[in-house]
Amino acid sequence: MLDITLNKIKDSIPFSGAKSLVMTLPLKESKKRVRILTSILIVAFLCLFLPWTQNIRSKGFVTALKPEQRPQTIHSIIAGRIEKWYVQEGAYVAKGDTILRISEIKDEYFDSLLLPRTQRQVDVKSLSVDAYGDKVVQLQNQIRALENSRVLKLQQAENKLTMADLKVQSDSIYFEQAKVNFKIGEDQLERAEQLYKEGLRSLTDLESRRLKFQDVQAKLLSAENDYLSSINGRITALIDLDAIENDFQDKLAKARSEMYTAMTSQLDAEGAVTKLENQYSNYEQRTNFRYILAPQNGYLASAIQVGLGETIKEGDAILNIVPAEADLAVEMYVQPVDLPLISVGNRVRFIFDGWPAIVFSGWPQISNGTFGGIVVAIDQFAGPNNQYRVLVVEDPEEEAWPDLLRMGSGADGIALLNDVPVWYEIWRQLNGFPADYYTAEEKDANAKGGKK
Repeated sequence: MLDITLNKIKDSIPFSGAKSLVMTLPLKESKKRVRILTSILIVAFLCLFLPWTQNIRSKGFVTALKPEQRPQTIHSIIAGRIEKWYVQEGAYVAKGDTILRISEIKDEYFDSLLLPRTQRQVDVKSLSVDAYGDKVVQLQNQIRALENSRVLKLQQAENKLTMADLKVQSDSIYFEQAKVNFKIGEDQLERAEQLYKEGLRSLTDLESRRLKFQDVQAKLLSAENDYLSSINGRITALIDLDAIENDFQDKLAKARSEMYTAMTSQLDAEGAVTKLENQYSNYEQRTNFRYILAPQNGYLASAIQVGLGETIKEGDAILNIVPAEADLAVEMYVQPVDLPLISVGNRVRFIFDGWPAIVFSGWPQISNGTFGGIVVAIDQFAGPNNQYRVLVVEDPEEEAWPDLLRMGSGADGIALLNDVPVWYEIWRQLNGFPADYYTAEEKDANAKGGKK
């Protein structure tokens, strides 16, 4: 039987001379390392069950929330030549401050007395309008006078016509009476001749009767002549009545034609006055455009047109200005695959360039140096880079953004989503699955569960 005991050979036989055998023996340090490695593996395994906040990271930059608060370029409205600069780059200007002055380069605006002379043209044309207006009033008075005179003249002519009618009636009665007297005289003459032939009357009586008959015949002719004359007088009265009406119609038509001509001239003069006034206003505004003014309070950035005597065209950019006061926001871009995970009101953490931060993406609670934000706007269409623009403003419930933060600074955004275990996030990343996010129903359910 072998004498096998718990005694170790190394205790009785020194192994110092056998180096290869010494290397095979377990050391205390090796056991310690095994224990440390085992502990690390256990801790790592337990960490797999720690909560991890899913997030979307995106690069962006600081801008202004409102378009009018963003940096803008000042353009020249008119073409001109730079004559004088009143400020320098980096200077602060208030709204309405003069930045530079330009002069005209178009020959139609070289006249130094352009505005006074244009105003003189306006005044002259205005006097022409007044003169035509007075002429219209005078012609209207003339027309009224002609109409009144026509009424009186027509009444006078109508009275003459009435008198002519009465005279025709009177002469016709006298004419009928003369015809009756002529018939009686003719009968009496025949009887007188018969009696003379029978010897009952003398020749003297016959001749006396013949004389009376001649007188009756003369009266008949005279009455007929008067009757015809009265008829002619009535016709003349009718002709005079029509002539008066036609004459006044011609005079009124001529006066109205002159009045309408004067009114047309007055309207043309008023149109010319309006055009000159518009031209004067344009000249006046153009004079103001020779001075480039600051559109708002801000700081002048780089000047694009610099040299004195340098000519610029209409609409050319002159210099840039940065508004002094602006509601800062971060403009960040997200991929289309991440767009459904972002909505208005989501919270975002930012790391601004120039401000050091210690960031743990999955544990925002222990991150240091980050700043909070809230999504306020999401574009409805993708930009040229095939990404969607998201605007984020300062979170009022978090620490305020730095006062020295300026537009254009870089920002690294971390949009916070759902809380999941670490092992799930590793599994999701390895498989390329999209991140989880809360729905409104889940939030309400979680809130109710928390209350219970």
